[in-house]
Amino acid sequence: MAGYGSIEPMSATRTGSVAVVGQGATWRLWVPSVAMMLCSWLSYVDRQILAVLSPMILKDTGLGAQGYGEVVSAFSIAYMVANPLWGSILDFIGMRTGMLAAVALWTLASTSHAWMSGLLGFAAARALLALGEGATFPGGLRAAMDSLPPNRQSRGIAISYSGGSLGAIIAPIVVVPIALRFGWRSAFLFSGALGIGWLILWSAVARPPYLCPPVRKPENMAWPNPLEWRFWALVTSYALGAIAIGPVLYLTPLYLDRVMGFSQADLGRVLWIPPFGWEVGYFFWGWVADRFAANQKRPVRLFVMLAVLALPIAAVPWAGSRILAMFLFFWSMFVTGGFQMLALRTGARAYPKEKTALVGGTASGAWSAVAAVLLPVLGHWFDQQRYAAIFWLVGLMPLVGTGLWLWLSRNDSRPIPAH
Repeated sequence: MAGYGSIEPMSATRTGSVAVVGQGATWRLWVPSVAMMLCSWLSYVDRQILAVLSPMILKDTGLGAQGYGEVVSAFSIAYMVANPLWGSILDFIGMRTGMLAAVALWTLASTSHAWMSGLLGFAAARALLALGEGATFPGGLRAAMDSLPPNRQSRGIAISYSGGSLGAIIAPIVVVPIALRFGWRSAFLFSGALGIGWLILWSAVARPPYLCPPVRKPENMAWPNPLEWRFWALVTSYALGAIAIGPVLYLTPLYLDRVMGFSQADLGRVLWIPPFGWEVGYFFWGWVADRFAANQKRPVRLFVMLAVLALPIAAVPWAGSRILAMFLFFWSMFVTGGFQMLALRTGARAYPKEKTALVGGTASGAWSAVAAVLLPVLGHWFDQQRYAAIFWLVGLMPLVGTGLWLWLSRNDSRPIPAH
């Protein structure tokens, strides 16, 4: 990628795989990343509807917390496969067609929740949703790389990814009033309308001069290699370090409802707080990593510090007030954002640059695999009111992940790849 020096105003050219527009239309460079930010926002709104409305849905359908955990697990299993799969697919068929197909698939899946009433129906709809949403973050990375010059790509990636936590923040605020007024099924119909709106937007912007297809397509599809130490170092640091995302987003509504006496209306007013901690942590720890670990392959101190900071979530069952409980959920998600940033940063440094998208897909897929196993167990414990065991496990898993990462990466003496 070269040639960002002399550009005629308002012209549209190609440089490598990057679309370059004139200085008079610099804003066009950011359009694909902003569109992918809206895509990641939509994906988290769609996946959070079930969690936000879980007290209402479980009461109406008679589904227990264990069954609810199995439904969430179906999403996690499909999402585990979909992330690396879509990373390779988008490289082959292109961003325009690939993202249209992915979002159309998950829009159909999200809308279908409105007609479900049992375990199998919800699990099938959830799995189909995950198969589409697996394109979100590989697509966000690819959009930034294809549309922006090198000195702006990191900011483009940050914009593309930030919609996820924003979606988790906004979902309770938007979804709960709709469900209280029209019923929980209407919230899924609303999500379908949002998906159709995004498909129209993407059809308009996923073309020159905003987004150009790459000059050359890869000859082979890349896949994760579980025989490499760096694969397991990435998996343990990300999947175990960031595991709190699942329990906090999916079980917090039930905990606040059953243990702390929150009504569905109360939940609509406070469920934005944990994902807001995630959003703040995403940008704060990203800055910390840039500031204090820019040239480190193994930022040991930062990983260990995050592992220690993840422990307070274990104190939730002893929180004597709603305010303290909400702070602990906020704090857990804040620290989780740090694990994501640090694990992705070190993982990207361990792999060659041309496999950066695969790093993101592998990390997300590994997290989904762990969540698929863990959430049904936690749901069963939840039905048994074993709250201390639940939150101790969530607090200790980042410590275990950090220890495994330290051991797996201990002999890495290769020079840092140029990124």
